[in-house]
Amino acid sequence: MVSDLLQDAVLRNLQTMAEASMRLSPSVTLTEPGIDWRAIAGFRNILVHNYLGIDLEQVWAITQREVPELQRAAARRLAALDA
Repeated sequence: MVSDLLQDAVLRNLQTMAEASMRLSPSVTLTEPGIDWRAIAGFRNILVHNYLGIDLEQVWAITQREVPELQRAAARRLAALDA
């Protein structure tokens, strides 16, 4: 039960993060050309529309490989706003 709840929470948070990234202006996304913004949007569509076919191992790999880089990009952007 706990693992199902945790799994659902991770998927929902990834969906929210991907949805929010789709609402960023081009001037913001251009500051981080190393981030594949289009892939994030595609990932969101998979999470929303293909929920029965989600590969949890791939989701785990994304949380380990892609999310940390996105987190660093967000931190850089926030630091730039504070400067």
